[in-house]
Amino acid sequence: MKKIFKIVLISSLLLGTCAKTFSQNQGDNYNRKFKLGIGVSTGLPFNDPYNFNLGGDLRLQYNLSETYSLTFTTGFNNLFVKDDNTDLSYIPIKIGYKSFIFKNEFYVMGEVGAAFSVTKEYDTNSLLFSPSVGYATKYVDISVRYEFLKDFPVIKDNAVDDGLGQVMLRLAYGFDL
Repeated sequence: MKKIFKIVLISSLLLGTCAKTFSQNQGDNYNRKFKLGIGVSTGLPFNDPYNFNLGGDLRLQYNLSETYSLTFTTGFNNLFVKDDNTDLSYIPIKIGYKSFIFKNEFYVMGEVGAAFSVTKEYDTNSLLFSPSVGYATKYVDISVRYEFLKDFPVIKDNAVDDGLGQVMLRLAYGFDL
């Protein structure tokens, strides 16, 4: 837990320092602003014993320019488990970098962070890596991402192992702050 917290803290500090340096070097008159997105995600895990994932999130986005943004995302996700076993619920906390391409509607984004288990039966927290591609208008954001939770338990070849991978679809409503 301490290791995950340190990694997230160091990543946040580095990202903040880079953002400040980048924004100070811009000679344009772009009006930098914050945007808030409220989203719903669903996904398909690649590993047993999970059936699917359902969750919601809040994403704060700071636009450095017309094409580059920094993001902070948190929310709640539930991994539904096969049979009558206990589901795995977690709170993801991620920071990311978003780059818009093709007329500032399509984007690619990378996020890194931690997933904190809130299920009593699962006491493991995990590092989380999440590359994504998406399409955003002024109010709607649709994206597909691969999400890897490094330390969450899975079953591979009938043995317990770590490392859950899943594909997630996100639909969100966003607005300027």
